[in-house]
Amino acid sequence: MSNRSAAAEDRSSGFVTPGNMLRALLQRQGQCLMMPGAFNALCARAITQAGFEAAYISGAATSVSAGVPDVGILTLDHFCRTIREAFDACGLPIIADADTGFGESEMVRRTVVEYARAGAAGLHLEDQVFPKRCGHLDGKKLVPLDHACEKVAAAAAAARELKGSSAGFLICARTDARGVDGFEAAVERAGQYVRAGAEMIFPEGLTSEKEFAEFAISLRRSLGPSRWCWLLANMTEFGKTPMIPARRFADLGYNCVIYPVTMLRIAMGAVEKALGVLRETGSAETLLSTMQTREELYRLIAYKPGVEWAFPVR
Repeated sequence: MSNRSAAAEDRSSGFVTPGNMLRALLQRQGQCLMMPGAFNALCARAITQAGFEAAYISGAATSVSAGVPDVGILTLDHFCRTIREAFDACGLPIIADADTGFGESEMVRRTVVEYARAGAAGLHLEDQVFPKRCGHLDGKKLVPLDHACEKVAAAAAAARELKGSSAGFLICARTDARGVDGFEAAVERAGQYVRAGAEMIFPEGLTSEKEFAEFAISLRRSLGPSRWCWLLANMTEFGKTPMIPARRFADLGYNCVIYPVTMLRIAMGAVEKALGVLRETGSAETLLSTMQTREELYRLIAYKPGVEWAFPVR
C-alpha cells in the first residue's frame, strides 16, 4: 500500500495508524522530532505527559532492564511485549530497535509483522554480525553489504504488505560502518540500504557535528534527486557522539533524534543513590523529597482510588 492510499484509509476510518502518525511528524520542515527512550510502560506514559510526540524503544535499555547485556540475548517475544506495553501506556508513535532482526530474512519479515502488531510505528535494523555490540563500543564487525541489503529489502517488502492499523510502518536501516570501515563506507552502505527499500537511515557512532553534517550532505548527494530518506540521529550519553541539542540536529539535516538510555540512566542513578542511603541509615525518610508522591504516581497512570480504572484501548 502506498503512503497516499494508507493515509486515505486512515482518514476514511477516522483512525491514524502509528506509522502514518510518525510520517506526519517527520514531514514537518525545519524540525527534528525528539524521541526519548522508554524502558518500560510507566516511563512511556511519562514521556506522553511531558509533552513529547513520539518515543523510542532501545534494545540496550530493554536488555539491561532484564538484567542482561546488549548483545542480542533477548527474544523477539520479549521485545514485542515491551513495545506493546509501552504503546498501550502512551499511544505515541514508537520506533523500536530490532537489533540484527532476530535472524535471517525470514525472521526479519516476521519481526516487521510482530512489531507492527505490537503497536510500533517502525523499526531499525543494524548491519553488525551476531552477537552484536553497543554501537559506541569498539570491536564491532559488519555483515557483508549484500547480506545487509537482503535483510533491509525483506523488511521493506514486509512493511509494504501491512494493512489496516499497521499501514505506513517505517523501515530504518542503521549502519555501524563508521567505526569499522570508516566514514565513506558508512555513506556507501547507507545509500545501498535506501536503494534496498529503507526510508530512514541511522548512522551510528558519528563523532562530531561536522561528521553529522557531512554524512547528511554526502548521502543525499549520492542518492540524487530521484531518491530520498529521513535521517535519525542517536544522542546517547558517554559514547562517541558529543552532546548535541535537538535544534542543532535539525540544522544538520536530521529529522529525528533518539535518547535511547537517557531515562534509564537517570532512573537507575537515582535508585543506586537511594539504596546507598537506605542501607546506611536504615530509613527512607531523607529521600522523601526526591520521590514521586503517591498522588503524582496515581496521576501519571490516571487512577483515582475508588473509581473504576479504564484500560486504554488503542
